[in-house]
Amino acid sequence: MELRLKERLGRKFDDEIRFFKGWIDGPKRVGAICPTSSVTAKRMASVIDTASGLPVLELGPGTGIITKAILKHGISPENLVSIEYSTDFFQHLVRTYEGVNFINGDAFDLKRTLGALKDTTFDSVISAIPLLSFPMERRIALLEDLLDRIPAGRPVMQITYGPVSPIIAQPDRYRIKHYDFVVRNIPPAQLWTYSRG
Repeated sequence: MELRLKERLGRKFDDEIRFFKGWIDGPKRVGAICPTSSVTAKRMASVIDTASGLPVLELGPGTGIITKAILKHGISPENLVSIEYSTDFFQHLVRTYEGVNFINGDAFDLKRTLGALKDTTFDSVISAIPLLSFPMERRIALLEDLLDRIPAGRPVMQITYGPVSPIIAQPDRYRIKHYDFVVRNIPPAQLWTYSRG
């Protein structure tokens, strides 16, 4: 029992060190100084409809805490497509989560990054991309591309650390909903969903 606890704490510490190193190496690509909490990850995964039979698209999995929550929510590894920009994080994820379709690429260029999967319809999108590091036009273009890849009414779930939605309202093009404010996260996290129809 004690050995298992030490192993778990050791893995958690390794993830935090890896995440912090990623933040030091590229603070604009890693949006927080600590990995997302398991509480936040579980809330994000809760929007997935496991009964839809459709795969899920994850953006910016980092060290894999949200990936783990998506799998725990009931998505099988082969039904999860996860895009990570950092090659270091990507290599760690491939070693840690067997069977998940990890892609080392740019979420802002989905047509190229998804390759053979570019015409796939996803149930929903779970995103931890640090949107505040990018110009608003790029954020809107990404969101609209994502909404084109999911059925009407299904959500794009986005985490952010600012007090307002990281994407401006355009009610004629998409709906924005404040989903949750998670205090048990460092820093506290805001969760937003975006949908059409």
